[in-house]
Amino acid sequence: MTIYLMQRLSLPLNSFINNYVNDFLCLPLLLGAMTFVIQRLKNDNSFQFSIGFVVFLAGYYSFYFEYYLPGVNSRYTADWIDVILYFSGGFVFFFSEKQKTKDFRHRNL
Repeated sequence: MTIYLMQRLSLPLNSFINNYVNDFLCLPLLLGAMTFVIQRLKNDNSFQFSIGFVVFLAGYYSFYFEYYLPGVNSRYTADWIDVILYFSGGFVFFFSEKQKTKDFRHRNL
């Protein structure tokens, strides 16, 4: 939210933060929200997405935002670094969730 608000208010941001942090945080935030909703709907706090789903979602976002949209709307630009950041964010989310589950199970033994 801070980055978004600073961008909307035209406040100065480091170019790395301005151009790349949102792409890195996109999948962890989306997957975190989706996990929360599914866990509540299923009443299953142990639900986690598979690595296959995380890879699929990162691939989908990469294709849609870095290939498709730049071809049909000049507002969007393709950037291969964003692709790396989508996948990196997805993997960070996946492995941090695995670690949280492992730590939780270890504490409850």
